[in-house]
Amino acid sequence: MVALDKKLCLTLEEASIYTGIGVNKLREISNNDNCNFVLWIGNKRLLKRELLEKYIAKSYSL
Repeated sequence: MVALDKKLCLTLEEASIYTGIGVNKLREISNNDNCNFVLWIGNKRLLKRELLEKYIAKSYSL
């Protein structure tokens, strides 16, 4: 099993564990058309870990 901090992309559940942000909030943020850290594979949503980290670092509130 690969550690979450080593994975390139995270599921919503993994990203929630990794960041401490709820699944519903991550889903809401990544539904935005301008979201640069979401990767869609068909209907499957993955979050690009490094870009998600940068997004959080720049954000004042979510």
